Amino acid sequence: MINGRCHCGAVSFEFNHEVEWLTDCNCSICRRLGTLWAHAPMQKVTLHSEAGATLSYIWGDRELAFHSCKTCGCTTHWEPVKPTEDSPMAVNCRLAEPEQIAHLRVRQFDGADSWKFLD
Repeated sequence: MINGRCHCGAVSFEFNHEVEWLTDCNCSICRRLGTLWAHAPMQKVTLHSEAGATLSYIWGDRELAFHSCKTCGCTTHWEPVKPTEDSPMAVNCRLAEPEQIAHLRVRQFDGADSWKFLD
């Protein structure tokens, strides 16, 4: 399990999924946010926050909503705008304690151009 929380603690997550690697994407939003994603089916992630604790940012093809804490601004996760039963989502592992993710490989993903992993 990977646990993470925003800087102020208003939003936290529990990631209950075996993950082989974390994704460092260079698309226009991820590189600006400085995120490091762990992907899983939505049912494998538990988010803890009060209602309205995050702001969502939806752009481009309008399929994903990037969520950030309203108080401290940390980007916590993304999820589909129209989720289905088997929809994926991702949590920002930069919000986890470093020792929780130190053993995981980080893969570079070219979300800006080829839409392929670069390794």
